[in-house]
Amino acid sequence: MAALGEISLSNLNGGQKLAVKYYAMAGVLFAAQILFGLLAGLQYLMPDFLFGQLDFSINRMVHINALVVWLLCGFIGSVYWMLEEEAQRPVVGLKLGNLVFWAFAAAVTIVVIVYLLVQTGRGEVATIWLITEGREYIEAPRWADIAIVASVLVFFYNVAGTFAKGRYTGIAGVLVLDLIALFGLYLAGMFFTPNVSIDQFWWWWVIHLWVEATWEVLVGCILAYALIKTLGARREIVETWLYVEVALMFGSGILGLGHHYFWIGTPDYWLSIGGFFSALEPIPLVAMVVHAVYDSGTHKMQNNNHPAFAWIIAAAFGNFLGAGVWGFMHTLPQINLFTHGTQWTASHGHLAFFGAFATVNIAFFYLAMQKLRGEVWMGAGLPDRGWKWKWSFALLNIGMLGMTVALLVAGYVQSQIERAIGGSSWSAYFDAQAHPWFQQGMWWREVFGVVILIGVVLLAWDLLTVGRRETRVIQTLEPA
Repeated sequence: MAALGEISLSNLNGGQKLAVKYYAMAGVLFAAQILFGLLAGLQYLMPDFLFGQLDFSINRMVHINALVVWLLCGFIGSVYWMLEEEAQRPVVGLKLGNLVFWAFAAAVTIVVIVYLLVQTGRGEVATIWLITEGREYIEAPRWADIAIVASVLVFFYNVAGTFAKGRYTGIAGVLVLDLIALFGLYLAGMFFTPNVSIDQFWWWWVIHLWVEATWEVLVGCILAYALIKTLGARREIVETWLYVEVALMFGSGILGLGHHYFWIGTPDYWLSIGGFFSALEPIPLVAMVVHAVYDSGTHKMQNNNHPAFAWIIAAAFGNFLGAGVWGFMHTLPQINLFTHGTQWTASHGHLAFFGAFATVNIAFFYLAMQKLRGEVWMGAGLPDRGWKWKWSFALLNIGMLGMTVALLVAGYVQSQIERAIGGSSWSAYFDAQAHPWFQQGMWWREVFGVVILIGVVLLAWDLLTVGRRETRVIQTLEPA
C-alpha cells in the first residue's frame, strides 16, 4: 500500500482502475473540445484563418463530437467507479470491459484522424461507412456507430451482471434500465431514409433522447452515489428523487422531444406538446441535490471532499439554468419561430451541456483523485487552502456564463434583425451578421473561451496535486 497522499492504483478496486482509464481519455477529449472550439470560434471571426488546411466545418465537427464522447467516457467511468461499492462485489466480465475500452479508444482516435485528413471529397456509400455519415452531431462513420453500440452493450453486461450477482439497490435498478435505453436509442440514428422529415424525426431520437432522457437519468444515478459519499445523504432520499426522475422522463422527457419537431414537417399537435413538456426534466435532479443538502444539516454541512461537492452544487444550478431556464426560454413555438437556428440555441446548448453534465464528470474526477491518494481528507483546511480548485472552479463557471450571455446577445440580434424585421431572408441574415452587437457578442465568446481554457489548465494542475501533502485520512459520514 502506497503512503498516504501518494497516487497509487493499488488504492482502487478493479472497476475503479478501469474507470481511471475512461477518466484519462475523457480528460484528453475535454482538452481537444476546448482547443477545437476556440479555433472554430476564431475562424468564425476570421474566415480566412487556416482556410484550406483546417476548415471551420471540421473544427466545429471535432469540437462537438469531442464534447459528446468525453462526456460519455466520464459517465461510463463514473459508473465503473461506483459499481463495486454499490453492488458489493467485483465487476463481472472486467477483462472484457478493459478490452472494450482499448478498442473504443482506438476507434475514437482513428475517427478523429480521418476527420482531419479527409476534409473534403465525394459523398457516396463508402464515405458513409468509412469517413462520415454527415449527420450533424453524430457524424461518426457507420463502422464507428456499430462499435459504439457494441461497447455500450458490453458496458451493460458488466453493470447488469454485477448487480445481478451482488447487492441490488434502487440506484442499481434505475441504472440498469437506463443503460438499455442508452444503446437502444442510438439505433434510431443508424438507418437511412430518403425523406428528410422522417430522417430528422429519427435523428432527434438520438440527439434529444440520449441527452435529455437517458443522460439525465444516468447523471441522476451518479449524483445519488456522489451525495451519499460526500455528504452522507440518506439513500432513501436520493433514490426517491431518482424514481421521480424516471417518472418525469416518461412523462415529460419523451414528450418534450416535440420541441424539435416544430419545423421539420410533423403534425401541428407537436407545437402544443413540445412547448409544454420541454423544461420539466431537470426538476428532480435539482430537487435531489437541494433535499440532500438540507437533510445533511445534521452534519453541519460537513463533507469530506470540498471540490467534488462544489461541482455537485454547480451541477444542480447549471442543470436548472442551462437545461431548464435557458431551454424553456426559447422552446415555446411562438418564441422558437424567431430563435430557432440562431446563436440563442448555441447559448442554451453551451450552458446546458456544461451545467448538467460536465460539472458532474469533474466532481467525479475529484472523487477519483481522493481515493487514488489513499482516501485523504479533501474537506476544510487543505494545505494550500485549495486556491487552485477554487480558481479553476471560478474561471470555468465565469467563462461559461460569460460565453452564454455573449451568445445570447448575438442570438437576440439575429432573432430581431434576421427574423422579426427581415423575415428570414438572405439579406436579413447578412444584416444581422454585420450588426455591431452580433460581432461584439462573437468576440466576447472567444474571450470567455480563453478564460475557460485557463480554467481547464488550472483544473488539470489541481487534479494532479490536490491532497499531495495531506496527512489526514477521510472521515466517513454516516447517513442521517
